[in-house]
Amino acid sequence: MKTALACLAAGSILAIASAASAQDFEPKAAGTLMINFRATSVSTDVSAPIKTGAGVDTGLDASVSDDTIPSLGFTYFITDKVAVEAILGTSKHEVTATGGIPVYDTWVLPPVVSLQYHPLPAARFSPYVGAGVNYMLFYNGDDKPGFHTSLDDGFGFSLQAGADIAVQGPWSVNLDVKKVFFETTATVNSGALKADVPLDPWVVSIGLGRKF
Repeated sequence: MKTALACLAAGSILAIASAASAQDFEPKAAGTLMINFRATSVSTDVSAPIKTGAGVDTGLDASVSDDTIPSLGFTYFITDKVAVEAILGTSKHEVTATGGIPVYDTWVLPPVVSLQYHPLPAARFSPYVGAGVNYMLFYNGDDKPGFHTSLDDGFGFSLQAGADIAVQGPWSVNLDVKKVFFETTATVNSGALKADVPLDPWVVSIGLGRKF
């Protein structure tokens, strides 16, 4: 998360410097499609108690690793100020128990669809906020020795804030932060162990966008 924020800060400085030297840019407008090519940090910061099938606390906690991935964002402007965004990307995470005991590796496909509000669509620095829904789909899981694990797929919701900084013509720098709220149940060894895992990841991105 710290690395992602450092990259975000560096990207902001670069974007502002680039914007200052640019002479013209295309504002956002109804009918515009923006595609953002991003580097995205997915940070879960999870610590969830592991219990027996009968609900007894084992004294162990489950944690989930972070990941940094390439991602795409597609934003279509319904009006000058209202847009719909869909993001596409997939990340890989390791589930471990207390002491770093490896339990499970999994890929997750977390598409998020958001409704956004852009108060300053014609400005060079154009912030936005949004809210949306997501569906967490876990796939290609890899059990570690001694464990057989499954994770429940399901729906969640998200909040979003970001900004597009116009550079020149149709190009812009995009800074985006999402908080996704989602909890899954991890079932281990046919229910011998269980953990309710609030993933609730921070999804922090920086990228280059183009209007069409």
